[in-house]
Amino acid sequence: MGVMRFLVYPSELLDGGPDALQAYVSGFDGRVHPTRVELDDNVLICRRAQSDSGKLNIRFPVSGFGTPVICTTSLRERDDPYILPLELARGKIGQLRNQLSVWEIAGMTIPDDFREASREVHALFAQAVLSQQHPDEAAQRAIEALEKACAAGEILAQGYTTQRLMVRHQRSLSLPVSLGCDLGRHRPDDAWADLFCPAFNAAVVPVEWKHIEPDEGVYHWELNDAQVDWCEARRLLTVGGPLLDLSVHGLPEWLRTWENDFLNLQSFVSDFVETAVSRYIGRIRHWEIAARCNTGGALSLTEENRLALVARVLEVARQVDEEILLRVRIEQPWGDYQVRGNHRLSPVQFVDAIVRSGVGLSEVNLEIAVGYQPHGCPPRDLLDFSRMLDVWSCLGIPLNVTLAFPSSTATSNSDASIEPEFWRVPTSEQAQEQWIDQYLPLLMAKDSVVGVYICHFFDSDGERFANAGLIGTDGARKPALDRIIGYQREYWRD
Repeated sequence: MGVMRFLVYPSELLDGGPDALQAYVSGFDGRVHPTRVELDDNVLICRRAQSDSGKLNIRFPVSGFGTPVICTTSLRERDDPYILPLELARGKIGQLRNQLSVWEIAGMTIPDDFREASREVHALFAQAVLSQQHPDEAAQRAIEALEKACAAGEILAQGYTTQRLMVRHQRSLSLPVSLGCDLGRHRPDDAWADLFCPAFNAAVVPVEWKHIEPDEGVYHWELNDAQVDWCEARRLLTVGGPLLDLSVHGLPEWLRTWENDFLNLQSFVSDFVETAVSRYIGRIRHWEIAARCNTGGALSLTEENRLALVARVLEVARQVDEEILLRVRIEQPWGDYQVRGNHRLSPVQFVDAIVRSGVGLSEVNLEIAVGYQPHGCPPRDLLDFSRMLDVWSCLGIPLNVTLAFPSSTATSNSDASIEPEFWRVPTSEQAQEQWIDQYLPLLMAKDSVVGVYICHFFDSDGERFANAGLIGTDGARKPALDRIIGYQREYWRD
């Protein structure tokens, strides 16, 4: 068994126990290893099956940035413990230097203020390295270097975003990116046009099996029919789905009868997909066939079952209409869920297996829900966010991204919780607006991203991600909606 040890400074970080740190070890290729985290005084002990080198990923408080996931460089195992802040600073500086090199080669003009910030970072880190005989002092200098490195990374990422958006906007006044939102369980009316249409040029019609056929053989299409009619009348790009939600409560309850009969289960699933796609043939050209198929949880489906099921329904949908674009939604695209040891394939490997099967996958949709437990993603800075998108773009298929960020901590969903303070400011409507204002432009700047979607329009539809909508339960619009409208006017002009 592989063991890595880290001295934790300040020791107050350990007050919440090892679970609060959400620490795990990943390989050089980014694959997450199942990791058991223990504490011995102020020593963090990470145990895993592999004994080769690895990178520690851990939630670490950074002044001005909340508690993002920070990654070390690849470290070998040794008897003496590493000083945690020093290795986190080393990892962030390495990431910063690597990204700088990539963007410089691509022709990016590096902001002047980044150069000065980078010099400060390296000076502080040098002091930390030279102070290792006094761990407290070394840790303090390393924390200062880490804070400066995160700030420098933000300058660099924002410089990249500004320059890439300028280039894309010069090519076309209207970005070739769909900006949309899920309509939820609401029947739209004329009053919606003044709220929805100024912000979005696309809409997701939630054609979800558990709502359409809650009882076997009894279908309810009325709401989705009205939503499709409304989208067509306003010339919105219409996305249907997800037809199958493979999370714990995502499928109709009556399917449990066939839980242990995979062949019959596959037949029921295929019949529904064929029925839904046939109903809207020629009206819905973009379909999300399956959601959260990488993490699973529905019935007793194994990873192999889910892969086979997704491949089969992609074939079925393609047979109904050869012209449609088909996508799957991937939960937790960094692969944090692998730490539990229940999944053999990383998220990228899961989708790559589908692509290689040749069943006609057109796109992938990455679900990024920040601040939610247990189904969300821990916060990450702009550099990590950009790097993740670049890794996924290596698959060679277009990316869509679905975003969820809470505007308050209130929730009645016992299966989910919202962290009160995980980003640079406490969870609030203003925090939601600021987060979208930072991360939406980066998504718009990426050539590989063809669509960005908000998880739902109304908070009352927050079955999975509470308070992530743009209209509160009191009917008031949130600042994030006005921010999105501003981007729509600037980058999607006719």
